[in-house]
Amino acid sequence: MNRRIRWQVEVRGVVQGVGFRPFVYTTAAELSLTGRVSNDSGGVIIEIEGRPADLDEFVSRIRLRPPPLAVIESVEHTEIPVRGGTGFHIADTTIRGGSRTLASPDVAICADCAAELRDPGNRRYRHPFVNCTNCGPRFTIIASLPYDRERTSMAEFAMCERCAREYRDPRDRRFHAQPIACPDCGPTLSYTGPGAGDPLVAARDLLRSGGILAVKGIGGYHLACDAGNEAAVAELRRRKRRGDKPFAVMVPDLPTARSIVEVRETAAALLTSPARPIVLLPRRRGARDEIPCAPEFATPAESVAPRNPDLGVMLAYTPLHLLLFGLPGDAPGPQVLVMTSGNLGGEPICYDDGDALARLAGLADGWLSHNRRILVPCDDSVVRLVDDGELPVRRSRGYAPLPLALPMPVPPTLAVGADLKNTCAVADGRYAWLSQHIGDMDDLATLRAFTDAERHLEELTGVRPGQLAADAHPRYRSTAWAEQHAAGRPVRTVQHHHAHIAAVMGEHGLDPAAAVLGIAFDGTGFGPDGAIWGGEVLAAGYKGYRRLAHLRYVPLAGGDISVRRPYRMALSHLRAAGIEWAEDIPAVRACPVAERGVLAHQFDTGFGCVPTSSMGRLFDAVSSLVGVRHEVDYEAQAAIELEAIARGVDPGTVRYRFAIPSPGAADSTSDIASIDAASVIAAVITDVREGVPAGVIAARFHAAVAHLVLELATAFAASSVPVALSGGVFQNADLLSRTRILLRDNGFHVISHRRLPPNDGGLAFGQLLAIGAG
Repeated sequence: MNRRIRWQVEVRGVVQGVGFRPFVYTTAAELSLTGRVSNDSGGVIIEIEGRPADLDEFVSRIRLRPPPLAVIESVEHTEIPVRGGTGFHIADTTIRGGSRTLASPDVAICADCAAELRDPGNRRYRHPFVNCTNCGPRFTIIASLPYDRERTSMAEFAMCERCAREYRDPRDRRFHAQPIACPDCGPTLSYTGPGAGDPLVAARDLLRSGGILAVKGIGGYHLACDAGNEAAVAELRRRKRRGDKPFAVMVPDLPTARSIVEVRETAAALLTSPARPIVLLPRRRGARDEIPCAPEFATPAESVAPRNPDLGVMLAYTPLHLLLFGLPGDAPGPQVLVMTSGNLGGEPICYDDGDALARLAGLADGWLSHNRRILVPCDDSVVRLVDDGELPVRRSRGYAPLPLALPMPVPPTLAVGADLKNTCAVADGRYAWLSQHIGDMDDLATLRAFTDAERHLEELTGVRPGQLAADAHPRYRSTAWAEQHAAGRPVRTVQHHHAHIAAVMGEHGLDPAAAVLGIAFDGTGFGPDGAIWGGEVLAAGYKGYRRLAHLRYVPLAGGDISVRRPYRMALSHLRAAGIEWAEDIPAVRACPVAERGVLAHQFDTGFGCVPTSSMGRLFDAVSSLVGVRHEVDYEAQAAIELEAIARGVDPGTVRYRFAIPSPGAADSTSDIASIDAASVIAAVITDVREGVPAGVIAARFHAAVAHLVLELATAFAASSVPVALSGGVFQNADLLSRTRILLRDNGFHVISHRRLPPNDGGLAFGQLLAIGAG
């Protein structure tokens, strides 16, 4: 009964920086076990000794009841010789070659630390850097693994004796918390700008007076202003050259969020989760004049997100943010702040202090900063809810660099993603790691940011790629980067829409031999025939695809200029449908007469045109045809505003219908079906001329696209074949909801994104799978 044994237990996963060693220590103490625990370059190594039943219980607790922030990949144990001894202790970190551990994302301030921040009797009262093993910065301060203080930017701050005692005390919440600090030994705040004295007081005064403040957060600088001050919001738009693109807002707590947006149970859980993403939520009815702010400002929130029924809302996730809003006793300040990335449009986020002072000089009136270095920039994550389920729009802070399981082993590979909403990814074995959001690859600064992010990802994961995966578009900057950095390694390309479908398949863990009917709807993707694809129906697996159908080609005149001016796509679709460019059509009136002549010549001759099957461009065209949006300030603005006016509108009994001829029909020269939108365009114009409200037309169009997907599934897929939905068009909550309901009600198994964005932010994951399967 008293026989003792000793095990070596190796735990792999996200087990560093999440309170795992203190958890092991206290669990061993509760079970009266002896031994030791240490971090190593592969995870956590435990030597544990005691009665067999107690060791079984110990391993069971590790598997089933780990700390809340831990992600257990594997727990393996082997028997080793008994050593005897008393007590259990935490040993120094060891480093072994060939092992891999996983870094934790940054974690929002926990309730215990927030309580200490507000407690005048606590020594960390008003300390802007309060944290513990359950919260605080991780990913953005880690230079390399294993995760120990000397490998983070906190190495520059020597612990005072009181912090050191907490760090060494297994009964303390800060036991082995690497970013531990207090007012005596931690980072300090600084303020540059108008006003003087306490940095937080000066910063709040600036916001209250309508100024724009650069705030250093966990992963970079934000630009903040009072969301209730129309002049401040307008000035921030002007300085950032942002046009009408919505701003996100930050609030101090859930009750304030509830005062401006509709917050149901699922949304509340997301807003208060450790990740604290920006969540797109419907504005609360009657809240237009109820943004809690300084009394002299009563501007409605419409100016923060013009013509958009949603607001992007996040809760304060650092102690500094909470202090910026103010604690009891502080002078009242704005309680809803615009909080947007510290950069000009198209540039990467500022995170270096010197760089921020230079690059934000024309944007900010003041800077609230600190001297804890950010080693890795990381933008806020963005999520929306569809039918109470999570749909990522941007996967970054709070999620990166958590791994994603792969349905098959993949050799060491780097995937470089696409040119819009770029992320990169590495894979080795059964796991892939996606980087934080990097952005659009349209300038040298973003390319440098991409290089830094890729190198850091390799450093954290230990993956040394032997091959690279890239988009098949010959002019993508990401693809050019792969070719320039290949260093003799093979660069394999993946067709854009195949990668989209592979990504959603892998996200759902489909078997390596699985096949799906892939519906890939987006704005742009290079096709092997030289056309711009984007309305695709694919018979797909991980290894390859076959094109079954696509939206009928129409000319895209002038490339990006037609993306920025949706009226040009409207005229293209009118011409393809055989409908005259009459003055009573809003899109025609929006196009200058001289430009109409140029477009007519281009469409007649094909000069400067490329054929496109893009569903995203069709949404743009319809938006212009009904008079919603003729020119755009930001990507997908026309489609977003079309979705906004369709929300909650009954389309009635009228049905718009796409024409889907059978492949190989008498009038077809191809085995690929061409989906004709001409009948839908004609129905839209009829309704416009009859004075049908734009919202009803928009709802009918959304319903038509959803029914199109059902008809395609019926035509091309057996009921046993999953229907996979991917591509940026499926960020549209109205369309995604309608489509999934129709498919499920008709007996189809439908899969869509839930952990990765359907847009190009998830493309690198699909590239890894497509290359790995080959």
